[in-house]
Amino acid sequence: MVEPKMVVERLRRTTDTIVGESELLERLASGRPLRIKYGVDCTAPDLHLGHAVNLWMMRQLQDLGHQVVFLLGDLTTRVGDPTGRSEARPLLTPAQIEANAQSFLEQVSLVLRTDPEVLEIRRNSEWYDGMQVAELLSLFGQVTQAQLMARDMFRERVAAGREIAVHELVYPVLQGYDSFAMRSDLTIVGSDQLFNEQLGRHFQHRLGAPPQVVITTTITPGIDGRAKQSKSLNNYIALTDSPRDKFGKLMSIPDSLVESYAHVYTELPLDTVAGLGAAAAVGGPAARDAKLRMAAAVVTRYHGAGAARAELEAFTRTFAEGRQPTDIPEVVVSALTPTVLELLQAARPTDSNSALRRLVQAGAVSINGTRVADPAITVDLTTDAVLKSGPRTWHRLTRESLEGRGQ
Repeated sequence: MVEPKMVVERLRRTTDTIVGESELLERLASGRPLRIKYGVDCTAPDLHLGHAVNLWMMRQLQDLGHQVVFLLGDLTTRVGDPTGRSEARPLLTPAQIEANAQSFLEQVSLVLRTDPEVLEIRRNSEWYDGMQVAELLSLFGQVTQAQLMARDMFRERVAAGREIAVHELVYPVLQGYDSFAMRSDLTIVGSDQLFNEQLGRHFQHRLGAPPQVVITTTITPGIDGRAKQSKSLNNYIALTDSPRDKFGKLMSIPDSLVESYAHVYTELPLDTVAGLGAAAAVGGPAARDAKLRMAAAVVTRYHGAGAARAELEAFTRTFAEGRQPTDIPEVVVSALTPTVLELLQAARPTDSNSALRRLVQAGAVSINGTRVADPAITVDLTTDAVLKSGPRTWHRLTRESLEGRGQ
């Protein structure tokens, strides 16, 4: 058995705070496999490197024989988590919830082990759908209005004169009770979930169970160097991004983020991480080389050393030598004279229309080497064309693929 203090030290690399550290050490020393709560609401999933910080910590514990209990919040999704929101969240249909649940399972399997010994899948509808009203009211009676209003987002809404729906106040209670229902020993979450998971400890204590340990993790800015990674801001690196896209996006980050990204998103030794940070601070070629090593380490973690070497060579060939890649992916469009926006929609289906328009406005889109300035311009695709969108993304439109669509 690995020494408990050593396990905690390994986790500390990406840890912000630990609530109940002495309890964690005692549970690790017991030799009993821990039940690690990983709860998600089944909203549209698009997991990114920031989410994966938590997943990699859980994976370390899985490799030591501990079990991740993956809780799909199908019931709480119907309620809506108010975390970080100034307005109530739109509710989803059961069909949407189920589709999102399946997508979550597929994405977390890119990091977590899925063998039953170390991964259990639960849904909180298991206990809430059959709960009597009297029992539910009893849960509500164990949490005070003052406890709930301690959440900064609720206070901010009240101060701004915006209303809070009752079901939003109920949400933290439901998430807290989940910890008791699933017998959670430990949960690893972002700092924005600390309040809800502290309620988990509250319920476990009140209901006679050992309180779960709560670890909050390090949060880094998105690739723009400002806000945390977000799909709406288009400043994230998705777990499902290809090795090419991961590598390219990582090369676009500000030099000031190289050390923190290497620290949080790679397994490079910490002295190496510090060296990369020092090189990035110098700027110029030293910063570029530091960024290349960091990007290669991230791609290695998700796709293997072979993929990282290939992307390093492709990046060097394309940017250092000023050449177009040789392995440009094809994109198929149905119209013979599509607009630039329609081409971008086909080539980058996960990006929002506003993000695509911003690419055009920034002068980052060209067709056959000619920059385009208007997303509404139509393009004649009777001959071969190469679409470039951003500094590192190309797509080839060929006559053969277009003819194959019946033109």
